Amino acid sequence: MDMANGLDLGREALITALKIALPVLGTGLVVGLLISMFQTLTQLQDQTLSLVPKIVAMVVATVVFLPWLATRLIDYTQGLFGNF
Repeated sequence: MDMANGLDLGREALITALKIALPVLGTGLVVGLLISMFQTLTQLQDQTLSLVPKIVAMVVATVVFLPWLATRLIDYTQGLFGNF
């Protein structure tokens, strides 16, 4: 394996990791922003109020997007083994 192939494999790994993390982290971001706006409007500053809904939303997003995430991982793995 030369340097160009190694760089391509690293680049593809980072892009795949970003594609896999984006739906779950995006859900956490949106829910966090909504909870922060709610806390600002009501002036409730309880930490569990912001943490628990984000965790629940991220778990639900993981379950919902799991088939898509698994497909992306399988495609990456097949492409990785196909290059050897």
